[in-house]
Amino acid sequence: MINLSKRLSAVASLVERGSAVADIGTDHGYIPVYLFQNGIIKRAVAADINSKPLSSCRALVKQEGLDGAIEARISDGLDSLRPDEYDTVIIAGMGGEMIADILSRAESLEDKHIILNPMTHPEIARKFLYDNGYEIFTDIIVADGRYHYSVFDARYTGKISSKTKTDYFLGNITDFSDREYFLHLLNYLKNKEKSGEDLSEIINAVENVLQTKG
Repeated sequence: MINLSKRLSAVASLVERGSAVADIGTDHGYIPVYLFQNGIIKRAVAADINSKPLSSCRALVKQEGLDGAIEARISDGLDSLRPDEYDTVIIAGMGGEMIADILSRAESLEDKHIILNPMTHPEIARKFLYDNGYEIFTDIIVADGRYHYSVFDARYTGKISSKTKTDYFLGNITDFSDREYFLHLLNYLKNKEKSGEDLSEIINAVENVLQTKG
């Protein structure tokens, strides 16, 4: 049985039972194998642009006897998948810029459940979702070892409302207890503001979060 890291466990926790998953940038295929072993999904396409990790994924799938349930496939984002092959998209372990690019090139995601774990710049991934009519639901910060990660999911609603930089950086986060994450974010924002960009709104919002949480 596969044991996931805290980061990947958080991603897996957002997958709805009975889903058909497209795991983009699957690497070694740990998430789809875990999801199937735990009876959460009915099938998956484990996709990666690189052949070497995909070979490891195929070996793991075969080792676990899941050849009929999980297909490992070379793909640049969702380019090599048909929309009818999946109802849930997982993109974990990439930067926010790359995630936004993958989503922007997808044929149709309006009926899909989207689960994202940007390793950098989650604000860029959130901005793409908000700008294109998606609503973010669960939005959490996960501490895993020395690092802290954003994990969130979204669905298309077609509603596009005016958003601020605070929305892009804080999304739908409701648990602000990970003080270290927000201290790091505050430091990043203050350094970025030195380049001339006005980030006072989001800096004030993060400072308020830190003051409220002591």
